[in-house]
Amino acid sequence: MRHPGFIITVLVFVLSQQMLLAQDVMKGVVVEEDKKGNLRPLIGANVYWEGTTKGASTDTNGVFRVDYKPEYRNLIISYIGYQTDTVLIEHPQMLSIILKSSAMLNEVKVVYKKKTTEVSFMDPIKTEIMGEKELFKAACCNLSESFETNPSIDVSFTDAITGTRQIQMLGLAGSYTQISQENIPAVRGLAAIYGLSYIPGAWMSSIQVTKGMGPVINGFESMAGQINVELKKPDDEEKLFLNFYINEGGRMEINSTFNQRVGPKWSTTLLMHAKNQSFKMDRNGDSFIDNPIGNNLILMNRWKFDNQKGLRVRFGLKGLYYDNNGGQMDYVRERDQFTTNYYGLKIETNRYEAFFKSGYVFPNNKYKSIGLQLSGSYHDQNSHFGLRRYTGNQKSFYSNLIYQSIIGNTNNVFKTGVSFVYDDYLETLDSTDYKRIESTPGAFFEYTSRGLENFTMVLGLRADYHNNYGAFVTPRVHMRYALTETTVIRASAGRGLKTANIFSENIGVLASSRNIIIDGDANKPGFGLRPEIAWNYGINVTQDFKLDYRDGSIGVDFYRTDFQNQIVLDLDQNTQEAWYYNLDGVSYSNSFQATINYELMRKLDLRIAYRWFEVKTTYNNQLLSKPLIGQNRAFLNLAYETGNTWIFDITFQWQGQKRIPNTATNPEDYRLDSHSPDYFVLNAQITKKFKNGIDIYLGMENITDYKQNNPILASDQPFGPYFDSSLIWGPIFGRMTYFGLRYKLKKKSKK
Repeated sequence: MRHPGFIITVLVFVLSQQMLLAQDVMKGVVVEEDKKGNLRPLIGANVYWEGTTKGASTDTNGVFRVDYKPEYRNLIISYIGYQTDTVLIEHPQMLSIILKSSAMLNEVKVVYKKKTTEVSFMDPIKTEIMGEKELFKAACCNLSESFETNPSIDVSFTDAITGTRQIQMLGLAGSYTQISQENIPAVRGLAAIYGLSYIPGAWMSSIQVTKGMGPVINGFESMAGQINVELKKPDDEEKLFLNFYINEGGRMEINSTFNQRVGPKWSTTLLMHAKNQSFKMDRNGDSFIDNPIGNNLILMNRWKFDNQKGLRVRFGLKGLYYDNNGGQMDYVRERDQFTTNYYGLKIETNRYEAFFKSGYVFPNNKYKSIGLQLSGSYHDQNSHFGLRRYTGNQKSFYSNLIYQSIIGNTNNVFKTGVSFVYDDYLETLDSTDYKRIESTPGAFFEYTSRGLENFTMVLGLRADYHNNYGAFVTPRVHMRYALTETTVIRASAGRGLKTANIFSENIGVLASSRNIIIDGDANKPGFGLRPEIAWNYGINVTQDFKLDYRDGSIGVDFYRTDFQNQIVLDLDQNTQEAWYYNLDGVSYSNSFQATINYELMRKLDLRIAYRWFEVKTTYNNQLLSKPLIGQNRAFLNLAYETGNTWIFDITFQWQGQKRIPNTATNPEDYRLDSHSPDYFVLNAQITKKFKNGIDIYLGMENITDYKQNNPILASDQPFGPYFDSSLIWGPIFGRMTYFGLRYKLKKKSKK
């Protein structure tokens, strides 16, 4: 019997082809070409039919939609400071129009308030684009700390010892979200959790957040969503960017990016991140260091080549060294390592990455292009948690070849290609080795139909072959329907598959005394567990509006994820054990979210959201709510600018109750309640901007000083059977004040 998602996909495809026959609207995009040959959208360009009053204006992406009738012939495009263009239309089709700058005007200033987070009205896949201004609303020291003002993503600590942050989307762990760097998978495998800290915030130019299934060209692993990070480019207008950061916990950071043009076709960027934390602090008096001490260093060099004739090449190298040490205040590694004198933590990581991207746009057919993505990484981690030792080594290679063209006209676009993923793992927990090699070649095809002005559909299908699990198919569909000019409905459905990395994805469990039990097939590679497979279905509605001459939007979405198989981490069977096994029963996640964005008054922006989760999994034949995930969350963000001098930002969050794994069989002193209390968190930041490119910012996190009591269970007996630092449901650090300075030096403009 075929899966219902497959049948729905076929029906939608047939219906969409029928709808193409009824086209009465034409659309296109208006852009300009800068001196470097880059195309940039023109916002607010006028598009109208000659001799009529029928017309439209381009949106923030340069896209326009205009009514069409067979008697309409000449389409006029005009924009202040650019030469007016007239296009003869014989058949309705998707247009790409490049306007040339007018020689009659010396200078034209177009004023447009760019939103800190934007969503394209035309894209069939709803993607939130968090720009640099959004990232600057918080300290944003690395990727895991970049979502403080985004209500779609939760950030929490894996445990109370390592200081490691993890994210959640749709109520699911971050490992179910595909995280990429410029569309190349970046945070996966042994870096599934730690990798979030490997991308410094000061290096990022934007973050793209997509809920639900992503396109098949990016792979088969995403289930809950996708996060793509765009780094600062070698040809950006910034020549130098510096960021200094320090907080009252003793954490100091310096970040820098330096751009340099090397000849007319080459440019390069050198990026650096250094972090130091050398002060031991124990503000809650549990004898454990609040934050690990140590030094982190990340260096990256990127190059870009553009021959101005359609060929672009990007490549780069990255290396990092992490040395984090924690545990009890009196722990000394040289003296106490692997003894019961004091509990100690060490996480030492060396990682190297390389990437290569090339793309060619055919000069005579700009709708046709071919691109190649290559990346490789080497990851080596050496760590211990008390008496427990864990080491992990991963060698990975990724390749993706993409060809894009059209079928008949630009209303019918397709992308096709082949990919290959290779991972070589060697992990050791105490004296047990876990080895596996995974290789997955695959092919994909994606078709986009834009034949109707108000309807767009993307159909994707990929087939892959895993050396351990055999062949599998990944279908995905995305649809967009514009109900009115200000109302758009999007829907998506699809399948995802991934291999679980049970240690790296649940690193907090290692910081406990629990005995780890893997209920798998010893005759199979790795952990002897099956791959995780899930179907995700989602629908979202976006409504733009104007109230009192100011712009606003309302967004509502609902997503459901159903697991065919999931690797279950069971902490409820026994307080002294952590079980890993294949799902035996049902496991699902329901997610609902409503968000309002509105400019309350000039330069005062409001973002308010409410989110509801229902996440349940079968644990030992019993369907229970997934632990440590709140069912309810409310969110409010206010941002205010005074000219271009002061910026004020405040974020308020309310988290509902969370289920805590069963501790009823522990001695009374080491028992926890079945559910956590709800709580509030308040963060704020003030930024002062100077004309010389310097910004100074001062912020405070957790202003109300709310903390989880007893974040480390049995902290007085760290080598006893009840020690557990992984049962984290709320903030584990109190009020934290930080200070920072940013400096931007722009390149000199050529006259």
